[in-house]
Amino acid sequence: MSHPIYSEISSLPIGTKRFDKGPYFNFYHKENNKYGVYAERFYPISLNNNLEDMYWHLRTIAVLYDVPEKPIQIEGPDAAKFLDKVFSRTISSMKVNRGRYAIACNDDGGIFIDGVFFRLAENKFWYVQPDGALETWLMAHKKGFDVKVTDPNSRVIQIQGPSSYNILNALTDGAVDESFAYYHSGYFKIADQNVYISRTGWTAEVGYEIYTFDPDTDYRKLWNTLLEIGEPLGLKVDGIQSMAIRRIEAGILDNKTDFDMSVNPYEAGLGALVDLDKPDFIGKSALVSLSKRPGKKLFGIIADKFLINKAKVFTSSGNNVGYLP
Repeated sequence: MSHPIYSEISSLPIGTKRFDKGPYFNFYHKENNKYGVYAERFYPISLNNNLEDMYWHLRTIAVLYDVPEKPIQIEGPDAAKFLDKVFSRTISSMKVNRGRYAIACNDDGGIFIDGVFFRLAENKFWYVQPDGALETWLMAHKKGFDVKVTDPNSRVIQIQGPSSYNILNALTDGAVDESFAYYHSGYFKIADQNVYISRTGWTAEVGYEIYTFDPDTDYRKLWNTLLEIGEPLGLKVDGIQSMAIRRIEAGILDNKTDFDMSVNPYEAGLGALVDLDKPDFIGKSALVSLSKRPGKKLFGIIADKFLINKAKVFTSSGNNVGYLP
């Protein structure tokens, strides 16, 4: 997640009145925690745990993260048709209670935003967006479509790691079982709270995301139950710093960190998310042209030492082959 805000001198690094601290904040807040702002939401970067220990705990057991993802709701008779117009990937073919990774591009074919769709009902979708102005973008393009674009005020918790299945199975009294596959989603109850759970995450580990329905959620009861059930199974709470390491290792891209509107899907390795065979959509003309000519490519590298952002990359013979985003 991009643009963290660090401080060594204050328990709250910046004034928080302009940002949504979220309902879980007081359950883990301690002096010297480090926080950031993402999608206008305050979130924990570090809870002062040992970073290497928490990384390996994520890889071998399970970690709970309070994340700032922000679902946007698109609902109405024309919802699927509207989303097919705005996004480069076909959305109308999604099944109910399934997820799909999708990007939206601008008229020049640059990536405007990426995120995951969930189809909650035939005419009701959530798009879980990163940091960006998606809601404004959708409102600007909805003329002529019978749709409503709203903020459902949902908060998101991720439980990631190999033991996350056992934890979710216990939390839902067996309702989340082995048939609940990658990108599956659905309505469940945890601690008598209605939640929407997806088999997704930001780590490439087995993991789940738990979405609430504010203001009906008893967040203290939900949080306490997550720990009461999860801790005996090895669950620990951490800031997203340990998650971010795994994201980079897994090659999961981050909006405004790994790409922006100057990068098109083919350069970012996301060409498979562009359905050029579907009817007209925003950016299609440019993307048709871009798909036919070579351009820049996004590659991962392994370095022996720390490298700064925007550093130029050279071959052993001295040829400049690119830069670090």
